[in-house]
Amino acid sequence: MVSRSSPHSQTNALADEAWITRLTPPLSTAHSGALSGLSFAVKDNIDAAQVPTTAACSEFAYTPSEHAEVVRKLLAAGASLHGKTNLDQFACGLNGTRSPYGAVPNAFNPLYVSGGSSSGSAYVVATGQVDFALGTDTAGSGRVPAGLNNIVGLKPTRGLISARGVVPAAQNVDCVSILARTVATAAQVLQACLGPDAGDPFSRQLTLNTQALPAQFKFGVPQQLEFFGDMQAKQAFDASITQMCALGGEPVAIDMTPHLQAAAMLYESALVAQRYAAIQPFFDAHPEHVMEPVRSIIGKGSHYSAADYCTAEIQMLGLAQVAHRMWDAIDVLLVPTAPTHYTIAQMQADPVVLNRNLGHYTNFVNLFDYAALSVPSVLRADGLPFGITLIGPSCSDWQLADLGQRYHHATGLTLGATGEPLPAMQAIAGLQAEPTVQVAVVGAHLSGMPLNTQLTERGARLLHTTTTSADYQLFALPNTTPPKPGLLRVAPGQGHAIALEVWEMPTRHYGSFVALIPEPLGIGTLRLADGTSVQGFVCEPQALIGAQDISHFGGWRAYVASLQA
Repeated sequence: MVSRSSPHSQTNALADEAWITRLTPPLSTAHSGALSGLSFAVKDNIDAAQVPTTAACSEFAYTPSEHAEVVRKLLAAGASLHGKTNLDQFACGLNGTRSPYGAVPNAFNPLYVSGGSSSGSAYVVATGQVDFALGTDTAGSGRVPAGLNNIVGLKPTRGLISARGVVPAAQNVDCVSILARTVATAAQVLQACLGPDAGDPFSRQLTLNTQALPAQFKFGVPQQLEFFGDMQAKQAFDASITQMCALGGEPVAIDMTPHLQAAAMLYESALVAQRYAAIQPFFDAHPEHVMEPVRSIIGKGSHYSAADYCTAEIQMLGLAQVAHRMWDAIDVLLVPTAPTHYTIAQMQADPVVLNRNLGHYTNFVNLFDYAALSVPSVLRADGLPFGITLIGPSCSDWQLADLGQRYHHATGLTLGATGEPLPAMQAIAGLQAEPTVQVAVVGAHLSGMPLNTQLTERGARLLHTTTTSADYQLFALPNTTPPKPGLLRVAPGQGHAIALEVWEMPTRHYGSFVALIPEPLGIGTLRLADGTSVQGFVCEPQALIGAQDISHFGGWRAYVASLQA
């Protein structure tokens, strides 16, 4: 059964406007496969057979006889389709208010925008209604709503996923995007639906980089940071930089001038003719059925000549050449996903300027043929999510997913707006993994501590921070250089939860690392707060006789800080 919403006034910003069509029962075509058991939704500019595609314009709607290629692949992999979601009309917008089906609210505060144009897809994922959703991304439409709703937005390399059966926005830069609550789920979905398609003229045969970034990597940070007066967003990004450094990154300032110039061209040059060309027959015949400001934006594209368009394309290629030089200095570029948040009322009062502001860090990515991944980073003091985006060269998708998963899990955030904890990290589909071993450290090997280099010089990388179960005591060992603690497991109910870091090290280096451990320390099995176990530092009990019990500090870092104070 197909249940459809009707176009209506956008004034009811408190309503859940995420769905345009619900499928009851959900559509499934396979009972097994890599995605078996997972539910999904698709943005309503993506075809599902016998279900109307509206692109958020009921007068434009048509009923396709076939699935979009990406939908066919997901169904074949065992996922079940639950319906089609609301969007900024014709995927023209980054805010989620430009739809006759209603403005989609933010999952954390319904007075605020969801971000767009994949607004409904982000909302149904953030609120736990489906496991993942498809969006589209031309200028940030799959990343901005992810960043504003505390979920993951994967924007793959152009042409990696077939766009056959997708209503185009600007066909030569359009990408099908994936929204999910974890990076691992997004990567699993990408693995199931990637691949060339002879029916899509912009599909490509691509070879993705399957090697993870090095343990010590360099990440770019824009020299020209812009938050449009939002100090909470600035503070959140500062914290994000610190978190990236803790994962082994070294920040490098990047001149974003060519990126910003390209971003401006997307709507302020003849390149906007791409949007007009995408729906020209319908637009020319029925301009009155296209809502403002979408009508004005798309209509502007009809005023340029073919020569104007050629000139703009050549200028864009020149900017891309200049921008490409940054990859000589960095492994990945780090930017805010969106520089600020706006209420629905603010957006509707100034729809063009504020929408442009939301795309400040996204518009250039597809134009330069980059891959990108938005991941949650911080919940601001006002309760609104702040996300960061990792940007890499074409075909760096698996590398971004690997780093993005590590970053997301280091934040300690919950899943979307569900309040559920992050699950354990998973191997990233498609990434060629070297055999590794995990080791927990509690003292001088912690990030920033004197012996941390024994980990990093062996290619180890920080996975996440956590605590032991509440069955441990921590002691300050006397006469050790540098100072070290000793960890001892005690009877249940007699100990404390002790802060630690879990690192992952190539197995080939583990022996040389263990050989450096002096007595009375050694490697044993530690019980973590979530009930799992990992190898980690322990101490011989007899060495703790007379040692100072520092368990009440909750960890070595807090104890060292107390000495410095």
